[in-house]
Amino acid sequence: MSDQPIRTLIVEDDPVLAAKLRGYVESVPGFVVSGVARSGKQALTPALRGRLDLILLDFFLPDMSGLDVCRALRAGGSTLDIIAVSLVRDLAMVQAAMSYGVIQYVVKPFTATAFRHCLERYSAFRRQITASPGGLVRQGDVDLALSRLRPDGSGVTLPKGLSAATLDTVVGHLRGAVRPLSADEVAGGLGLSRVTARRYLEWLAGQRLAIRTMSYGHTGRPRHLYLWRRT
Repeated sequence: MSDQPIRTLIVEDDPVLAAKLRGYVESVPGFVVSGVARSGKQALTPALRGRLDLILLDFFLPDMSGLDVCRALRAGGSTLDIIAVSLVRDLAMVQAAMSYGVIQYVVKPFTATAFRHCLERYSAFRRQITASPGGLVRQGDVDLALSRLRPDGSGVTLPKGLSAATLDTVVGHLRGAVRPLSADEVAGGLGLSRVTARRYLEWLAGQRLAIRTMSYGHTGRPRHLYLWRRT
């Protein structure tokens, strides 16, 4: 994954809310505000230049609707990620937004904590989807990446006692390993207990995201080793 910050454009005509959104974005590690646009036309110029990663898009703008902005972006060839920020709760509007590639839909009003969690889920999604070497992904990678966007932070049913945040940490550690690791090694590298590390590793193996093998030493019981499944 790239260490580059997620370059974010805020599109909001209300200056008070725009300032709040800037504060929310800047409080989340890995994000940077590249600009604030007060209208759809102001948003389209920088968005179509290809120097952004994410737009926080108000759907009520003085010159055009958020859907119109989405249409113009896609017509211009932009694959920029969009998070809609809207007062509209109508299902038809949400479905229309999703049809134009809106990756998340945040209903106003919202709290700072709720919006921060939204950005954290998006960041986890980007980490997951860009982590596969060579730009190739397996079905399990896609499923896990899309699951990050869901409100529980994992999108998958984890066994009781397992958390999405720790799972992300274990996955990142395993992905970076050049050889199979034992639960002891993962635990030592992440500051977890061996039992905790083993539970996450076993879950990943059960999901076919990690390969479990056995290591037979000269003394003691054989060890389980885990390697991220890259193909």
